[in-house]
Amino acid sequence: MKSICFNGSKIRRLLAALICVSLLVWSPLPAFAAVAQIEESPGQMLYQSRQNLRDQTGKSWQAIAFKRIHPDGSAIISLRLVGFPGAVELDHTQPLTLTTSLGQTLIAKDVSSEISQETPALANVGEYDIQPVIPQLRAEIPLELTLPMVTGSGIKLQIPFTAIQEWQTISAL
Repeated sequence: MKSICFNGSKIRRLLAALICVSLLVWSPLPAFAAVAQIEESPGQMLYQSRQNLRDQTGKSWQAIAFKRIHPDGSAIISLRLVGFPGAVELDHTQPLTLTTSLGQTLIAKDVSSEISQETPALANVGEYDIQPVIPQLRAEIPLELTLPMVTGSGIKLQIPFTAIQEWQTISAL
């Protein structure tokens, strides 16, 4: 019978390689938050996160969550949802509905009229006060937004966990 001998240095190299591979496979991936910071004017900061989403019909939407901190220290946290012009008409008299996969329903007030005092709210742009609902969101629980339409139907957007994490990051700043 022939015995097999391993060189000690070969075993150490093999173990080192296995440890490296294990660390790569089992380590969590780093989080890359896409939170931008902009000084809009002296003492006024804007933090924002942008995501491109698709609704249930395949139409593209841009979701922009932002926190604006005014020079006096007051802050607002809003979510602006922008659809393709002419393709959608949001009902600005209705709130945004946020529904978790556990059935929890949250409401965000439409503040689209506050975007600009000079021009009326655009039909394809909705802005919602999400400050009260952010503490109730959990990134690990899937979230669906329902945007109210003038037609009475709602547009549904699935929100990825990375977006929820970024919204929570903005809220904490």
